[in-house]
Amino acid sequence: MLQAVNIHKIYDHASTKLHILKGINLNIQSGDILAIVGPSGAGKSTLLHILGGLDRPNEGNVVLEGEDIYQLNDKERSFLRNKKIGFVFQFYHLLPEFTALENVILPAVVSAKTKDPGTFETKGLDLLDRVGLSKRASHKPNQLSGGEQQRVAIARSLINDPKVIFCDEPTGNLDSESGRGIIELLVSLNAKNKQTLVIVTHDEQIAKLSHTVINIRDGRLV
Repeated sequence: MLQAVNIHKIYDHASTKLHILKGINLNIQSGDILAIVGPSGAGKSTLLHILGGLDRPNEGNVVLEGEDIYQLNDKERSFLRNKKIGFVFQFYHLLPEFTALENVILPAVVSAKTKDPGTFETKGLDLLDRVGLSKRASHKPNQLSGGEQQRVAIARSLINDPKVIFCDEPTGNLDSESGRGIIELLVSLNAKNKQTLVIVTHDEQIAKLSHTVINIRDGRLV
């Protein structure tokens, strides 16, 4: 479903070029849970952002369901991200002035021809119920715990029924109990919906529950 071919990423830092990714090749099957592990600075998050269409590689191709996403222009790639890709980040990135429900439905409102948020409320409420937050729909992020905010972020990532969900350290900012809850939720969503999950993590529990684990060191798969 998702393929990375000879991915290189180089950043200019002062007078030095930092070669972060050095020829990554990767095939991800539909419905897979793929964990990307490795030491800090190895290039895990950079690879995730490239696979998700957020950061263009210096060399190489990323093909999602037969479409090379970096052959698209910015508008086309944004449309593809909105329709086919979900993101869950370590620090949630919820809009503080919006309620949990409003945060969840925002990607659907952005992509839809109609701008009436009421059109999406039923689906948003259903997703909040699935992540155990049906009673918190009207709460704003500062009224939610870290684990609850991450659950809202997961519900938001599902609103457009994406083909693949990219998670960047989804338990990294949570206590162990909240982290276990997020892991169980991600695994159950994968089992029920067969959605592909690509997860950058230091969490051994996530790695153990993944179908496939890849290890990156010094910009290469090992």
